[in-house]
Amino acid sequence: MDLDSESLGMGQRPALVVVDMSLGFTESESPLGAECSDVIAVNKQILRAFRQQNLPIFFTSVVYHNEYQARVFRARIKALNILEAGSKWVDLHPELERKSDEVLIEKHWPSAFHQTDLDALLRAQSVDSIVVTGLTTSGCVRATAVDGLQYDYPVIVIEDGVGDRNLKAHTANLFDLQAKYADVISSEDFLRFLMP
Repeated sequence: MDLDSESLGMGQRPALVVVDMSLGFTESESPLGAECSDVIAVNKQILRAFRQQNLPIFFTSVVYHNEYQARVFRARIKALNILEAGSKWVDLHPELERKSDEVLIEKHWPSAFHQTDLDALLRAQSVDSIVVTGLTTSGCVRATAVDGLQYDYPVIVIEDGVGDRNLKAHTANLFDLQAKYADVISSEDFLRFLMP
C-alpha cells in the first residue's frame, strides 16, 4: 500500500543544487561515468532559468585531498579514488558554464550536506526550498534530497535532470523520492512553474 504524501512545491526563494556534474560522472570513459548528454542538456536549461531569475545556484563535486577522507566509502567503491584534487575528473562539465558567483561545494560523501557548509550558505541567502539535479539518482542525488528534507527544506527533484548508470535504479529511486522525500517533476513542468 502506498503512503499518502503531500506535494510541498517550491518556496519564494529556491536554490538550485547541481549534484556532481563533474567529468568523473558525466564522461563514459570514467569508471564512475555514463552517457548522460540528455541530463546535461536539461541541466543547462534549468541553470539558464535560475540565472535569469537571479536565484542562488550551488554546484557540488566529490574531491579527495588525501587518503583518509571517506576512506570506508572509497574502500567499498574503488573507482572513487580517481576523484583526486587536481585531476580532470573533479572538474565540472564545461557546458554547464559555472559563473564566478555560483558556489562550488567540495564533498567527500554522497550528500551535499554531509560535513559541508551547504546548509549555512543556503540560510545566509534566505533560501526556503531546494531544487536538485545531477548525478547519480540512486546515490548522491538521493542522499542530497533526503538530507535536504532532514534540514527542513521542501525539495524538488527534476526527473529528467538527474541520471544514473542503471535505469532500474534510477526509476526505483525516483519513485521512492516522490513517495517520501521530494516532489519529482519534469523539467518542462518545473520551467513552466518557475517562468510562467
